Amino acid sequence: MNRIMGYKRADGSVGIRNKVLILPSVVCAAETARMIAMQVQGTVALQNHLGCGQIGRDARMTIDTLVGLGKNPNVFAVLVVGLGCETARPKEVAKAIAESGKPVECVIIQEAGGSLNAVSQGVRIAMDLVARASLEQRVPCDASDLVVAVECGGSDPTSGVAANPSVGSACDRVVRAGGTVVLSETTELIGAEHILAARSVSPEVGEQLCSICRQMEQRALDMGTSLRGGNPSPGNIAGGLTTLEEKSLGCVHKAGTSVLREVLPYGAAPTKKGLVMMDTPGFDVDSVTGMVAGGAQICVFTTGLGTPVGNPIAPVIKVTGNPSTFAKMRDNMDINAGVILEEDVTIDDMGGTIFEEIIAVANGKQTRAEILGYCESSFWRCGTCV
Repeated sequence: MNRIMGYKRADGSVGIRNKVLILPSVVCAAETARMIAMQVQGTVALQNHLGCGQIGRDARMTIDTLVGLGKNPNVFAVLVVGLGCETARPKEVAKAIAESGKPVECVIIQEAGGSLNAVSQGVRIAMDLVARASLEQRVPCDASDLVVAVECGGSDPTSGVAANPSVGSACDRVVRAGGTVVLSETTELIGAEHILAARSVSPEVGEQLCSICRQMEQRALDMGTSLRGGNPSPGNIAGGLTTLEEKSLGCVHKAGTSVLREVLPYGAAPTKKGLVMMDTPGFDVDSVTGMVAGGAQICVFTTGLGTPVGNPIAPVIKVTGNPSTFAKMRDNMDINAGVILEEDVTIDDMGGTIFEEIIAVANGKQTRAEILGYCESSFWRCGTCV
């Protein structure tokens, strides 16, 4: 049994961090939220560039993502900061988050009499929430409580032959321990989706997987372009990847060998244990944000070329399969899977190392991205501004 020490939440979920989140409901309140967080240690402000000028499904997806981020088990309490006239109504966002049983407060700039008053109110509220959060204690939990997001970005050929298969081996261990693994990046399954669909729990789930890939391609065609015009990216091509299919064949290795249990829309929480797939774009930050909104407490992120990005809510473990990248970007990398290419280390060996790191980070070890303060976030959209 793989034990972890986590924070038990009122809704039964388990957090591995104990954040007080300052959550702007709209871009117009984002700077005010940042100012509050700057003055109160123990808080983190989320970056939100949306929240208004959206309609229909596009607006709904942004609101649901905000609520999901607030409900993430790594968050002890939330202060929602709104402008007051936005599409993503701040009091409604706060009410939906509060259904999880966690403390939630709301400050609205227009009601407070301007941003300076809102900051003053927000700082006092945030101070109280941090004091309450400080009383929380880690308690014994199990690895089966973990929801692990997997992501790749800045890929090169070493991603497909070293880093991604090693992460897949680690993910198989998470699944065997009773946990959940969330695969993402629909764009980067195209050309390899049949491999994952073949081991779906049912033909229906396999068809759902193939369907989101077709829809992703169609969205690009509807805009008069092709996904293959921007994927692989210039950096991927410079690193040695030549086609989207080649990139996808590497990407799918992050799924390991487990059965695919479920296909989720962007930002939705898994309803099944084991391996699940979330419909996200290939853009790293949008994708990670969606999985964290779906409840992932931790992210394992492979990169061949290197990237420093993190997340404000979930720790991000960086794994590179490129020994040169590990040497050049040591400050940003957590694990060098490139030893597979240079030493007598197997993919299974490295999978065990990554799994051990997941458990260590779940128990409180800080990742490089956390130590350096990287906390990027952005939301996927399915419409245009109005």
